Amino acid sequence: MSKSRPKAAAALDAEMVQFMADLEQSLKEGQAGLGRVTTPEQILARRRGRPAGIVQAVTKEPVKIRLDVDVLAALRASGDGWQTRINDTLRASLQLAGRLGKG
Repeated sequence: MSKSRPKAAAALDAEMVQFMADLEQSLKEGQAGLGRVTTPEQILARRRGRPAGIVQAVTKEPVKIRLDVDVLAALRASGDGWQTRINDTLRASLQLAGRLGKG
C-alpha cells in the first residue's frame, strides 16, 4: 500500500468537513432569509448574451477610416473608449459647423 494514500484520504476528509460546514451555513442563511435561492427553472431560463429586449436606440455602422499615425497613437494612448471619443469629437465638430442637429 502506498504511503500517500492516507494523506489523500485525510485531504479528502478535510474537504468533506469544510463542504458540510459551508452547506450548513448556507442552509442557515436560507432559513433566515439572508440567502438567495435559485431554482432549477431559473437556471435553465438564463441565456447567454444580452437580456431580451435590450436594443440600442441608435445603431452604429462600422467604417474604415485612415488617420495620421500620430493622431491615432494619441487617441489610443488616451485609453479604452477611444473610438467612442472619436465619434463624440466628430459629432461636436459637425454640430458647431451647423451640419448636424443637436442629438
